[in-house]
Amino acid sequence: MFTVPNILSFLRLALVPVFLVLILRGDDALALLVLVISSVTDYLDGVIARRFHQITRLGQLLDPAADRLFIFAALVGLAAREILPWWLLAAIVGRDVMLLVVGVVLANHGYGPLPVHHLGKVATFCLFYALPIIMIAHAFPVTAPVAVPVGFAFALWGAFLYWWAGGVYLREAARVSRLH
Repeated sequence: MFTVPNILSFLRLALVPVFLVLILRGDDALALLVLVISSVTDYLDGVIARRFHQITRLGQLLDPAADRLFIFAALVGLAAREILPWWLLAAIVGRDVMLLVVGVVLANHGYGPLPVHHLGKVATFCLFYALPIIMIAHAFPVTAPVAVPVGFAFALWGAFLYWWAGGVYLREAARVSRLH
């Protein structure tokens, strides 16, 4: 349980509320710093887990949980400050709620979580870039003419891919539940 990758994931989870408070206070530069630290530890936990064969079930649950919580914290913080539209938050959270329900259905059929699909990873990648780019525009206003449209392009593409991946997971869950 206390492998280096898991400790890094716990650190990322502990940084989520710090990140949210900084965003809500409008301390975008500090929030970006916390996000960079989180991103580096996210990268390192994956590399270390694979390199030193420290992949654990706990780590497989913590890593995506930390990713989702950072995305959620950024969405909530930016929407609360009226930087992002609330419908974007609803679209992304709605997909996660749908997958939570799918997970419960799968568990009731005796099947664990579905493996991560590459489309879901690309969607998360888009959102991981979108939100910091939008934050950069507010931390450093001189970048806004480029950062805002690029950030929103990544955000919209990420939300679209997020739902597309959700459809793939839903189809796979239906297939698996019929087999059991």
